[in-house]
Amino acid sequence: MSKGKVLIIGSNATQIEVRGGLGATGQYLNETVVPAMALVEAGYEIVLATPTGAKPYIDPASDDAGHFDNDQAAYERGKAFYETDPAMNQPRTLRSVIGEGLDNFVGVFVPGGQAPGVDLMQDAETGVILRHFHDRGQPTALLCHGPIAIASAIDDAAGFRAALIAGDTARAAQLAKGWPYAGYNMTIFSNSEEKVVEEHILHDKLFFNVADALEIAGGKVSTNPVNFEPNVIEDRELITGQNPRSDHPLAATLVAALDRSLKAA
Repeated sequence: MSKGKVLIIGSNATQIEVRGGLGATGQYLNETVVPAMALVEAGYEIVLATPTGAKPYIDPASDDAGHFDNDQAAYERGKAFYETDPAMNQPRTLRSVIGEGLDNFVGVFVPGGQAPGVDLMQDAETGVILRHFHDRGQPTALLCHGPIAIASAIDDAAGFRAALIAGDTARAAQLAKGWPYAGYNMTIFSNSEEKVVEEHILHDKLFFNVADALEIAGGKVSTNPVNFEPNVIEDRELITGQNPRSDHPLAATLVAALDRSLKAA
């Protein structure tokens, strides 16, 4: 018997704006499947939903055993889960999930990869969903670049993102006034980690860093000074993980929070 449903919000972005035009992007494999598999193992049912209802595109940069601690068997299990598990292959639209009622879910999780910084951070339906879980104090977990999705809870999230791209931080800060997550302790992919991605994967510069964006919005952002070392921060209902290697600790923290919430209900 399921302990309850957890909503996984996926991204549909495949490209991200860079100074030279567009760079390829997507959702990270390990950041998606490690927490998803942990939730299933802990007795929770998972429901994947995206803005368009299409299955998220996996960034090829993440499709590697290196993101599974060089454990080939773990990588193959994770890849098989994403390719064959019914929950990963029957994605819903965010709109349909909202329409059927968010009270059907006990928590929400957003994986990373740079893709959420393209669509989810300015998606109105993502904002509706996150404000629902925030208002009820229900576990809300986001990993790596995933925490940028909480910017969608800004009233004019699209304007906030546009201001960041334009380099108008004062305008972005003004638009973020009243943001539900202002003052929360949180983490996200660090500026120094992003520089590695810019140099070795995108081969170009981004218009803004996600850590700066959350600070401008009013978040209390702290990142591990050692690149790609795990870091998870829990503040009230919000659980954030810094980077791909934070996948297992974030999953454990989320399961524990869900179990506590279940007992308190």
